[in-house]
Amino acid sequence: MEIVEVGPRDGLQNEQTLLSTEVKVEYITRALAAGVRRVEAVAFAHPARVPQLADAEAVLDAIPRRADVSYIGLVLNRRGLDRALASAGVDEVNYVLVATDEFSQRNQGMTTSRSLAQWDEVAAGARAAGLRTTLTVAAAFGCPFTGEVPADHVAGLIAAAQVAPDEICLADTIGVGVPRQVAALVTAVREAAPDVALRAHFHNTRNTGYANALAALEQGALALDSSSGGIGGCPFAPAATGNIATEDLAYLLERSGIESGVRPGDAAATGTWIAERLGITAPAMLGRAGNFPA
Repeated sequence: MEIVEVGPRDGLQNEQTLLSTEVKVEYITRALAAGVRRVEAVAFAHPARVPQLADAEAVLDAIPRRADVSYIGLVLNRRGLDRALASAGVDEVNYVLVATDEFSQRNQGMTTSRSLAQWDEVAAGARAAGLRTTLTVAAAFGCPFTGEVPADHVAGLIAAAQVAPDEICLADTIGVGVPRQVAALVTAVREAAPDVALRAHFHNTRNTGYANALAALEQGALALDSSSGGIGGCPFAPAATGNIATEDLAYLLERSGIESGVRPGDAAATGTWIAERLGITAPAMLGRAGNFPA
């Protein structure tokens, strides 16, 4: 199971403390030292709307370059892709398609249908540049403004994409999903895109994130998102809390006999370190309880 470290993007975007470029680079470097090999390092969002991530290009210029590490840049529109291509430091592009219109308007200033049309343009441009593409369906498990999101609605959005992504990521942006819903959603998406790799993105808002992660694994997901320390959330979703924590996920997988390549103890040290820089207590549990066996 591949763990995708999203703390430098999703983890930081909802925190009040603005970190320096140097601290962000060290955060990523520490995650790599803990065994992470795929990192969502930056987002090419409007700096006025997400000031926490305004220095995307500077971060990409300074992070370590390794042949065994892939860096992901999140984009919301064509302008974001243009910035990603100009930076020359991104290996992958992750495009966010919000499943409901109201959340999409608040998050990206456009309807879901318009965002889907832009996906086709962004995907074609990224692919022409040789970049791997991920289509993330945000609020796929539920919307904070309109409520339930049916699985067939999510599958319909994916089926309507003119350009198939290399990977589909199903995101429980506000942490409302449960394992049974994971199974239903994966089944529906498999029918719409049977040959595309699946990735899952869970927030632990209602303490179901880790159960959902195991359910996604059992349903054949190849990658799981997490953030060191369990920090983060969405600035445009009320009461959204952080992702499942990298250290807690790595511990869960290791104790379940599933190899991730991420060392739980080292990941916990990274989570504690970044929480100290943010002036918060990390929501993750492993840094408090300690690894087992010690």
